[in-house]
Amino acid sequence: MENDDFRTPSGKAISELIVTVFRLNGRLLAAGDRLVAELGLTSARWQVLGAIALSPVPEPVARLARNMGLNRQGVQRIVSELVAEGFAELKENPHHRSAKLVVMTSKGLHAYDCALRAQAPWVNMLGDKVDPEGIQRASKVLEGLRQRLEQPSSEKANT
Repeated sequence: MENDDFRTPSGKAISELIVTVFRLNGRLLAAGDRLVAELGLTSARWQVLGAIALSPVPEPVARLARNMGLNRQGVQRIVSELVAEGFAELKENPHHRSAKLVVMTSKGLHAYDCALRAQAPWVNMLGDKVDPEGIQRASKVLEGLRQRLEQPSSEKANT
């Protein structure tokens, strides 16, 4: 049965984009795992360290998860691993007694810096011979979709 009859041209294009993003995500995770394995990291750990590093202030797990678009339980599991292995630590939160703040340790900062250094030649190779303006346009489309997905359901139905 052909489901294309039910989708608009944009809806069909978005469906194809979603499948491509899912496939790309799998490849990126596998490549990231290989890139940072020697540092004691995985793609998931690297992603959480990145969220910690890019946050202007220390955040609790729930806020990190929200910023990353992930569920709190999954991020909590990764943070617990990072803490157990000395990449991060939990500090008292003056605004909430039970929601500790996640901060990187010097070991975490070093691993994150090494990961970024290892990533540079790899992303440069991926971007070689790809139009930077095309990459920026694709990024804007994906960002727009992310923002639409973050709207409350009632807003999505009316837009």
